[in-house]
Order: sequence, then structure tokens, then C-alpha cells
Amino acid sequence: MSTVIANLRTVGIISHGGAGKTSLAEAMLFTTGSSKRLGKVDDGTSIMDYDPEEIARQITLSSSFSTFPWRKSSITIIDTPGDFNFLVDTHICLSGSDGAVVVIDAIDGVKVQTEKVWEFADDLNLPRLIAINKMDRERADFFKVANEIKEIFGDKATPVHLPIGAAETFSGVVDLLAGKAYQFQDDGSGKMKKIDIPPELEDLVASQREQIIERIAESDDVLLEKYLEGEELTDEELVNGLRSGCVAGDVIPITCGSATKNMGTQMLLDLIVQCLPSPLDRGDKTGINPKNGEETVRKP
Repeated sequence: MSTVIANLRTVGIISHGGAGKTSLAEAMLFTTGSSKRLGKVDDGTSIMDYDPEEIARQITLSSSFSTFPWRKSSITIIDTPGDFNFLVDTHICLSGSDGAVVVIDAIDGVKVQTEKVWEFADDLNLPRLIAINKMDRERADFFKVANEIKEIFGDKATPVHLPIGAAETFSGVVDLLAGKAYQFQDDGSGKMKKIDIPPELEDLVASQREQIIERIAESDDVLLEKYLEGEELTDEELVNGLRSGCVAGDVIPITCGSATKNMGTQMLLDLIVQCLPSPLDRGDKTGINPKNGEETVRKP
């Protein structure tokens, strides 16, 4: 049973209204084979926003849930409202989550609602990932938004992926830890192929890679000692360090993509499995038994 529980991920998808939470959820359903089509909010074909009022208003009014397999794990996503009028539902549903994906618009950046749902995640001590969405849109600026995220939420938030291009030229991402670049198929399939890192990005990739390695090292005393002594951290140490740092809340990985074009969804799903906690990582839950008023502990 413990092995099964270790492979569970329950994740709240949170953001300000209009950042693309539901579109991202639809891309996840399609990429994992749970849906045969890529649902669209704008044309009313979304699976997660199924209520007639949600379809008409093109916003999420109440949280929706879906579970699907990915990389030998089972992921349950909670697509939550981002509108101020319905944020109480978001807070309630996050109490049942083990981690969160914060979706931020690549054009508008951090908004007031973003800060509010971030506070919810802080209240519940939830490990989280950040997905900068809408990289395919005009005026999308990954680095401007990433810097804004750091200024508002702190240096724990660090890119693990860099975009290749932006707006109409957005075509792929660079995995900083793996040192590999990937190009997306422009057909909504979510598929990608490995390519060489573009020469014009090599210096930027090197500097950004050093930043995420430093952040990982700082989250673990053993890794930090090795890093400060000038020793190179192994791939296994980086992967394990990223996970432990994220679960502990010391590292908040930033990735990017386009939900409506299903670009970057696979890499986000991989991060969810790799970095976000299982119920075992979160540990026992303590609450009050409503029948007798006594404190009760529930194990995963």
C-alpha cells in the first residue's frame, strides 16, 4: 500500500482569473490520453468547465477534479476558480491538495489574485511549481515575468526550463538540469523532439543552470558543502536535490509553455511527478473529530 500511496499526486491548479488554468488542465487530460480531444474554453468544449454558466461566461465558477496516470504515478488535479468572487472554493479545495501548480500569464504577469492564491498555498504550507503560460501570445515575456515572480515571491522561485523564442517564434524549451533542448510539434499533440541548444542561448543557459544548481545545493547541507568545495554535483544528486528542495519548500521550479497549443505540458507533468509530494511526504493530518470534539490523527 505504501508504494501505491508514494505514487499519488494531488495537485491544485491555481492562478488569477484568465491565466489559463482550465486550458492547462485540458492539455493535461489530452496529453495523458484521458481525453481524445484538446478541450477549448473559448469554444465551449472544455471538459473541466462543464456547467452551462461556466461555458457561457468562460470562467471557472467551482472546482473540478480529474485523475489520470503519468509516469507510473496517479495524478489528481483540481482546477480551481481564479475570480475573486469564488476564491473561497479555491481555499477549501487546496486543503485537500498535497501541492500546487501556480499558473502565471506570460503577458500580464503577477496579479492581485495571484498573490491571494499564493497566500492560500502559504497558509497550507504547500510545495508548488510555477507555470508561465501563454508563451505563444503577442508580448509574451518569460524573463520579465520570472524576474517579477522573484521580486514578489522571493528567490526560491527559479527557472528549470527556458523558452526557445516567444510569441509567434515560441517553439521549444531548454531543460537546464539535463542540458538538453526540445522542439514542440506545432499540431497540438504535445509531442516534442530533442534538438541542439540554439547557439544564441548557450551563455544564458549556462548562467541560468548555475542558478538552479546553486538553489538546489543551498537546500541541502551535504550538497552545499560539496558545491562550495568546487565539486560538480551528479545528475542523480541534482534530481534528488530538486525533489527534496521542492517538497521542503526551499525550491520553487519555474517552467513555461502554451496550454492552448499543448506546448510544454509533458514537461510540467514530469515536474509534478518528480517534484511535488505524495501523501506520505506530507505526513499525518491532525484535526478535530466532530462527533466528540477530540483531536484526531489520520495517516496517509
